[in-house]
Amino acid sequence: MLPSNLEKAMFGVIATPILHLADRHHVFSHLAAHGPGTAKDIATDLNVDEDTLDRMLLLLTAFDVIQRTPAGQYSLPGNMRPYVDPDDERYVGGFLTHLAQETASRMPLLDSYLRHGKRAVDGPNPQPFASLYRDDQATRTFLNAMWDLSFAPSKELAALAGLDDATHLVDVGGASGPFALAALHASPTLRATVFDLPLVQPYLEETRATHDLGDRLTFAPGDFFTDDFPEGDLIAFGYILSDWPDHICLHLLRKAHQACQDHGRVLVMDRLFDDSRQGPLATSAMNLTMQLETQGRHRTADEYTALLENAGFTSCETPPSHSDKHLIIGHKTTDRSLARPQTRPSARSSHPRPLASKGRLA
Repeated sequence: MLPSNLEKAMFGVIATPILHLADRHHVFSHLAAHGPGTAKDIATDLNVDEDTLDRMLLLLTAFDVIQRTPAGQYSLPGNMRPYVDPDDERYVGGFLTHLAQETASRMPLLDSYLRHGKRAVDGPNPQPFASLYRDDQATRTFLNAMWDLSFAPSKELAALAGLDDATHLVDVGGASGPFALAALHASPTLRATVFDLPLVQPYLEETRATHDLGDRLTFAPGDFFTDDFPEGDLIAFGYILSDWPDHICLHLLRKAHQACQDHGRVLVMDRLFDDSRQGPLATSAMNLTMQLETQGRHRTADEYTALLENAGFTSCETPPSHSDKHLIIGHKTTDRSLARPQTRPSARSSHPRPLASKGRLA
C-alpha cells in the first residue's frame, strides 16, 4: 500500500477539479443550506446525474472534505463549511476556479521551465498578468479569487497592524479592496486609497458602493512601476511582492519609502516560508504557482526584513498571525543613523520591466 501522503499527492490531480466542479454545481451550498442528504436526494434537488455525483462525493469523503454515514448520507464537517459555503466570508470558491482553470492550464509549462529555465521560455519581457486581465470576465474571475484569498485574513492582519494612529492608507495594487475594506472597518477614522491599474477601478467602485464607504475609500489609477505612489502614513502591499524578484521588490519598497510620511509605516502581507523552508504546504504550493503565473517567489520573514531595511525602513517586526497569511511591518524614521545603508539594485534591474503592475496570488 502506498504511504498515505504519497497517495494523496498522486490523486490530488483529480481532487482539485472535483472540488471546483462540486462548488460550481452548488453541491456544497446545498449541504450547507439543507444539511445531510443522500446522493439521490442531492442529485434530484440539483438536477444532476446521481451516479456521477455519488462517485464525486465518495472521492471527497476519502479526502475528508465531506462526511458519509453508514446509511449513505453526506454532510459537511463543521470545520469545512466556512470555506465551501458561498455565504461565508471565508469561502474559497473563487480561488478554486482560478486553480482549476488558470493554474491548471499553465502546468504543462513546468516541463519547459525545468529543461530550459523560465527566462529562456518566457522571453526577456514577459507580461505575467496579460492573460489574467485579457477581458472583463477573466478580470472579474481573477479579482474574485483575490478577494476569496484575502478578505477574511485581512481582518486579522488589519488588527495586527494597529491602525488607531493611522490616518491615510495607500493600498498598492489593492485590487477590489479586500484589505482596504478590512482596515476601514477596523479603524472608523481611517481613509484608504487603492492604487492600481485603471481597469480595476470599476471593481473597487463596486466595493465602495456595496459597503457604503463614500469618500473614505477612493481609487488612484496608475502603474506602480512608472508612477509615484499617493502619499500616506500607511503604505500596504497585500500579496504583491511575492509576484516579483528581489530587485523589483526593492524598487517598489523604495518608492513606498518616498511616499510614506515621516513616522509612517509600510505593511507587507504575504504567505511566509518557515525559516527552514520546509513549509507550510500552502506556501510551498503557491511558491510553485509563482513560477507559472508571475516572476516572483515566496520568502521568509527575514528575507522581507532585509528588503525593507535596504529600502530604508527600520524597526521591522512580524507579529504572530493565526492564519497562513502574515504581516511584516517596517517603520519610516527621520533619524538616518537608524537606517541600514542602502545597497544598489542587482544588475538584473537593467532588464526590461514587466508591463503589468498588479500583484498576484500569494
